[in-house]
Amino acid sequence: MKRLRLLVGATAASFCLSALAAGCSPAASESPRQAAKAGATHPESGLAVIPVTVTSARGEHRFRAELAASQFDQAKGLMFRTEMGADEAMLFPLAPPRRASFWMKNTAIPLDIIFIGRNRRLLNIAANTVPYSEAPIESEGEAAAVLELNAGRAAQLGIAPGDRVRW
Repeated sequence: MKRLRLLVGATAASFCLSALAAGCSPAASESPRQAAKAGATHPESGLAVIPVTVTSARGEHRFRAELAASQFDQAKGLMFRTEMGADEAMLFPLAPPRRASFWMKNTAIPLDIIFIGRNRRLLNIAANTVPYSEAPIESEGEAAAVLELNAGRAAQLGIAPGDRVRW
């Protein structure tokens, strides 16, 4: 009887893990917009994943952004993470818009921190931020949101102040 309970328990645990894994990431064929509508979440953070598009002089570039909407999620940000995909990002909506200040405490990944104004245009970019630094990184004006990308990605894609952002 004890062996049967262990077998049933192991099968149930296996089923639950499979169900969780399937629910954490969208199918490969889904577009970011479909995934967001379907309630896509990031497998590591558990945050909702939404499409964010930056339109620059070189054209449009789409990112799959984790949405750090709550005060807790914004305080944590990308702390303790060791990697992020090339087209992944984290979006911090700020309500109400305000002068924003970020730091890199407990953040191992060098980032480009992009401050977005009320008009959804880029105010400024703090490129190649230093991991673990506690130095303040500030917006040049009132920010309605902040977008974090892998360090160097903004320059690689030609993203610059004045570019438009949609989410």
